[in-house]
Formats: sequence, structure tokens, C-alpha cells
Amino acid sequence: MTDTDGKKPLGLRSGTHPGQVKQSFSHGRTKAVVVETKQKKRVVVAKPPTPSPATVPAPPAAPGAPRPAVATPGLPRRPGGVVGVSDAEMERRLKAVQAARAREAQDAARRAEEERQREDERARKRAEAEAEAEAKRREEAQRIAEERAREEEARRKAEDEERRRRIAERQKPAATAAAAGAGAGADATPAAAPRAPLGARKPDRAREEDRDARAARAREDGRRAGKLTLNEALSGDGGRQRSLAAMTRKQERARQKAMGLGVAREKQSRDVQLPETITVQELANRMAERAADVVKALMKMGVMATMNQTIDADTAELVIEEFGHHTVRVSDADVEQVIDTVLDASETLRPRPPVVTIMGHVDHGKTSLLDAIRKTNVVAGEAGGITQHIGAYQVTTEGGDTLTFLDTPGHAAFTSMRARGAQVTDIVVLVVAADDAVMPQTIEAISHAKAAKVPLIVAINKIDKPSARPEKVRTDLLQHEVVVEKLSGDVQDVEVSATTGQGLDELLEAIALQAEVLELRANPDRPASGTVIEAKLDVGRGPIATVLVQNGTLRRGDIFVVGEQWGKVRALMNDKGGRVEEAGPAVPVEVLGLNGTPEAGDVLNVVETEQQAREIAAYREQLARDKRAAAGAAATLEQLLARAKADAAVAELPVVVKADVQGSAEAIGQALEKLGNEEVRVRVLHSGVGAITETDIGLAEASKAIVIGFNVRANAPARAAASQKGVEIRYYGIIYDLVDDVRTAASGLLKAEVRERFIGYARILQVFRVSGVGKVAGCLVTEGVARRSAGVRLLRDNVVIHEGTLKTLKRFKDEVKEVASGQECGMAFENYDDIREGDVIEIFERETVERTLG
Repeated sequence: MTDTDGKKPLGLRSGTHPGQVKQSFSHGRTKAVVVETKQKKRVVVAKPPTPSPATVPAPPAAPGAPRPAVATPGLPRRPGGVVGVSDAEMERRLKAVQAARAREAQDAARRAEEERQREDERARKRAEAEAEAEAKRREEAQRIAEERAREEEARRKAEDEERRRRIAERQKPAATAAAAGAGAGADATPAAAPRAPLGARKPDRAREEDRDARAARAREDGRRAGKLTLNEALSGDGGRQRSLAAMTRKQERARQKAMGLGVAREKQSRDVQLPETITVQELANRMAERAADVVKALMKMGVMATMNQTIDADTAELVIEEFGHHTVRVSDADVEQVIDTVLDASETLRPRPPVVTIMGHVDHGKTSLLDAIRKTNVVAGEAGGITQHIGAYQVTTEGGDTLTFLDTPGHAAFTSMRARGAQVTDIVVLVVAADDAVMPQTIEAISHAKAAKVPLIVAINKIDKPSARPEKVRTDLLQHEVVVEKLSGDVQDVEVSATTGQGLDELLEAIALQAEVLELRANPDRPASGTVIEAKLDVGRGPIATVLVQNGTLRRGDIFVVGEQWGKVRALMNDKGGRVEEAGPAVPVEVLGLNGTPEAGDVLNVVETEQQAREIAAYREQLARDKRAAAGAAATLEQLLARAKADAAVAELPVVVKADVQGSAEAIGQALEKLGNEEVRVRVLHSGVGAITETDIGLAEASKAIVIGFNVRANAPARAAASQKGVEIRYYGIIYDLVDDVRTAASGLLKAEVRERFIGYARILQVFRVSGVGKVAGCLVTEGVARRSAGVRLLRDNVVIHEGTLKTLKRFKDEVKEVASGQECGMAFENYDDIREGDVIEIFERETVERTLG
């Protein structure tokens, strides 16, 4: 008998069955492949536990019913149960699960009971601690009450004893006097002792007793009685006592408390004006709160700031809301709202003189024409006979009309002056020389007049010259859309001569007619406003501004703000140099009393208070500083590197410019900045008005610059500093000379231009090898000459293959300096031997040419 008799061998079934599959391919090829078929595993799922027959009582069997069969242990279960698990095993497992659940429930109940006991214990200890603390508080209060009672009882006893003592002391003198009276006259009728008069003085002993009693009461109240003597103060017996004011305040508080006035007042809510930035102290002042409370509120918000530090508007707004106030946001620009910009009513307007600007090309006779009208000689006062300042004058015609004239420079450098003159004017008189016709600055003046939208009157000057051609002037003006009346246009034209006075009356009539058409009116009864025509710095009078009043009346003593400067009118000077008390609309005056030199073109406005003027000027100055900083700052590192690289390749000529008036300084700066190109430029380090000072010399020394003075001179300390430090100072009175000299100096910074000049060609006929020299070319000079000092290029098939110099140039066996055309010679190149027959040698010379700025 074997182990396998009638039985299958025991083992694990792999779940796979091997097999073969026959595959067919093209061209009749087949292949048998061994494959395995994997069977799907069965998943055994436990059924819900069924009550055991041993634990669940069987229902009573019906009479005659068969008895149910009982499962025998060890036999497989019926279908639907768990394979391989008997009923007994299932019961055992169910009992184990139920026991584990029972243990978990017991543990949870036990933990809950322990937690409840701990909570009760904590509550008991807390109650005991509170009871003990309450008992201590009661004991302490009782002890304090007993001590106060004892002190009160002792004080009452002392007062009673003192009162009895004083009564006994008062009765002693009375008893003594009564005994003396009884001994002197026993027969006298007994009677009551007469009362002392009301004003009778107390005995000295009684006064001392009263003083002692007052001192004792004062000591009980903690106050010092009587005068503080020097000995008491030095010995320290007097001590530091409360002042009379403190006692008064204490009594006042007690009185208010007794009257029910001690209740805290309701906090007042305020409207707090909040700028973009504000200091903590200023914020506290505007809220009427203590600065310490504001700092504490900021600390609660996480902001650590002292009362002198600045916080932003958003943080300040949170603080204001925290204190119960209302925020009113204001901007820094609101300071300019005080400037009156309300339009005037028509009934307040009065006629005003017209403002006439004389414009035209340089040397066309503008100032001479104005001199002829004013009957003065301004041209003689101008350097070089050309106008370099903008002037404002007032003229009264024979008919009684008043005209205000502005004379502008005609030089190309004074473009800004002409633009300002066109912006503030009512009428432009375009002066054109009859012998010169339309020139570049004439065209520019026409453009300024069109941009300002002001009417134009053409004055054809120098009509008295034999070469005058007025018709050519009118024809040239047509090219610029200026059509005069003689050519059926709407622009008035007058032929005048400043030398002979011809046509001046017609010109004034034309101006008066144009002014009448314009109906110029202004309100003289309002705060003045005007435009700065020119500004300068006078040594004796300080900053001076030439102002054309456009609206209102400017009076002596008015407080004003102009650009970034402010001031108070100290004096007003008219165009003739006389002092005036006021200046109405369209009147040019010189204003004295500024704190600094304003820019030409700034607007002057009169304000009410000096504080307003200071705030507006400070705001404008900060705004200009921020704008300059933003313009000079680079946004990214790449931009900084690019700017540094560009500046490294450009040579600079730094200059410091000082002029007599602001307009000239501005014009010189603009003219000098136009002189540069991509290789060199003129850099104006500083431009200002007034004399040259030591500060200018120090700036020029630090920057290695030259100092240019236009109609100004250096003071004695500046001259000494310039001589010591080696700083060059140049003085000029004519802008032509200034610009030409600076152009020449800037041209010296340009690199010299190197030019090549071809002097000859030679063709290689044969190549020789010479010991100690190398290859030598036997050449024939075909064109020009061949020089030993010249440069050469070797051309092969018209392609440059070498450029260098000659090592030797020989004619037969002699070394020569040059060989003429048609002659043969020998050439050897420096450090080059690759030469062949048929190559062409190009001979050239380099020459250096100095460059200049155009």
C-alpha cells in the first residue's frame, strides 16, 4: 500500500494550465507557442454570523414533525457558509469579538469616570482657593477698618483732651481776677463780670495755644503749618509739601464731586485732516489726544514708531478710527487751492492797455523801432548792438492811448524768451527788414504767434534804404501762410523806418485798431496775478523780477508766491526807474522783496498770509526736486550699465554759467547743450544769476570745469580762489563770442580724423631671395611714386592680402627714399615674405585732419 493509493497527492495548485497555440505567418510558415492559461481566483466572503444551535433555543417542534439534524463537528458546512470554518470555530470567534467590544465599552466608561472625578477635584480646589482668598480679603478689610477706628478714636481723644486743656487755660485768668476783686471791696454788690469788648486782643498765651492747635491739625492733615524758615529748609524738617494750587485743585474736585459734576464728559469726535504723510506728534495734536496714547495704539497695531517719526496715511487713518474721530483726506497739492482762480464777473471788468510784443530776426531793427516809438536809445546799452534781454516798456501815444511793449531778442539762442513773449502778449508786431526779407528767426516768430493764437501785424522796417524791397517781403511771407492786406489778406502791414520815423504813426494806429477789435478788459479789484518776464540778482537790492501784471492790482506790501519762491513786495519800479505804489493790469514793473531768484515764465499770485506763501513755495520746491530725482534715476541695472557705457565713449566739456538775468542764463545753457554730437558734448554743471562766487570756483575745481561769466564779474574772494586753484574764468558780453569759444574748446576734445592719400602703384616683375633679408620683389613703379616711409598694401587679384610697411627700398644696390613712376626698384616687406610675380603694391600715406563741431 502506498501513500497515493486511491488518493491525489497533496500540494498547492498554481492556478495556471499550460497549453500550445499554433501561429501562422506569411509564405506558409507556422510556429507552435507554449502558453499558460491563468484561472481566476475565488474570493471567499464571510456570511453574517448565524446563531449557534447550542445558544439559540430551537422552536418547539410541532407534533409529529421530524427532529432537525444537528451539524457534526469536523464535517464541512452546508453550501452558503464559509469554506473550511466549522460552526464551533465561528462561535468561538464571535464570542471573542463580543468580549473585545465589551472590554472597550468598559474602558471608555472607566476613562469617563476618571475624567469626571478629576474635573470635580479641580472644581473643589478652585472653590477652596477662592474661599481662602475671600477670607483673606475679609480679614484684611476688617483689620484696616479696626485700624481706622482705632486711629479715629485716638484722634477724638486727643481733640477732647486738647479742648479741655484750652478751656482750663482760659478759666485760670478769670478766676484770678475774680479773687482779686473780692479782696479789694467785699461790700460791693455781687454782679456778673463785664464781657470783654469784641475787638479785644487775646492774651499772648491764648494766641500761642491757638497757633499750636492749628499746627497740630495741619500735621494731622499732612500739611506744613506756618512759614518755612531757612533753618527748617536746610535741616529738611519742612519737607516737600503740596502747593497752594494743588490744594485748590483738590478742593475744586471735591466740590464738583459733591455737586455731581465729576462724571466723565462724552468724548468729542473731530474731523481730522490727513495728508499723505504725517508725524505721530502732529497726528496727536490734530486729534487733541496725548502723543503717548497714539504711540500705544500704534504698538497694538504692530507699528513701532516714536512721536517724531512719520507714518503713512493708511496707518494714520486706522489710528484716527481707533480713537473715534473722522478722517478727511487732503493732498499736498491742496495748499495751492488758496490761489484765487474764480472767473471775474463781466460787470467787474475794466478796459486795459494792450500788450504788444516786438519779434523778428536778429539785426532787423526791433529795438531801434521801439526806441523811435519811446524816443529813447536802448540799443546803445546793449553789447554788440544786439538785444540779449527781454525788456518791458509802457508808451503813451499822442492820442492818449497807453501801450505795453515787450522787446524780445532775435538771436537763435533766445528761443525760450521769444516763446514766453508770445504767450503773455495780445498782439505780435513782426519786424522784417526790407533789405533782408524773411530769415530763420522770422519764421520762428511766426510759429510762436500761431501757437499762441494772437493777431499779427507786419512792420516792414528799413524802408528808407535804397536796397529795400518791401514787395519781396510780402511775397516771402506767403510761403508761411501770412497774407497781408495789400495782397487781399487779413494781416495788417506797415512800412516803417526807425531811422527817419516814417510810418510810426501808422503802426501805432494799426496797434490801437487791433486792440479795439480785441476788447481787452480785466478786473483791477482782485488779488494780482502776473507772469515773470525776466529775473536777475542785484548786488545791492537782491533778487529782482520783471513782472507783467495780467489781472488785479499789485500793491506795495502784498505777499505773493512765484514759482518756487515767495516774498513780500518791498518796492515797485516802473520801466523808467521810478517808484510806484501799485501796478494794474498790463503794467510791467520790477518787484523787489523776493527770497530767491525765480525762473523766467513763472506765474506770480498774491495770497493772504505769509504762511500760505511759504507752504505753496515749499510744496513746489519739493515737487521740482522729486521730478529731477525721477528724471535722473535709472529704472533697472541694465539701463545704468548702458548709460555708463554710453557716457564712457563720450568726451565732456563741463562749464559753470553765471549770467546777469535768468533768461540769459537759460538761453546760454540751451545754446551750449546743442553744440555736442555723439563724440563730445558740453555739460552745464550749474547755471545761475549774479556774480561769480567762491562756491562756483569750488564746483569748477572739483569738476575740472571752466567758469563763464555773461555780463557779470567774479568778486574778490572768488578771483583769489580761482588764481590759487587754477580755475579758468572767462567773461563775455555778446552771446556770439561765448558760443564760438565754447565750440572751439569742445572741438579740441574731438579725436583727429586720419585720412589716407594714395601716392603710387607698383607691379612685381620678379621675386629674388637674398640672404639676411629674405624675399625681395623686383618692381616697376607704374603710377605715382614709391616712398620708403609710406604704408603699403599687397594686392593679389585685386584682393588685399597684406598691409604693412617697407623694410627696404633700393634702386639698383643703393637704398633710396623714393622712386618715381616708370622706374624699377627692389622692395622688401616688414615681417612678410609671401610675395609672387604679378602682385600689385599699393603705396599710400596717412595724414591727420583736425575736426571741428558744426
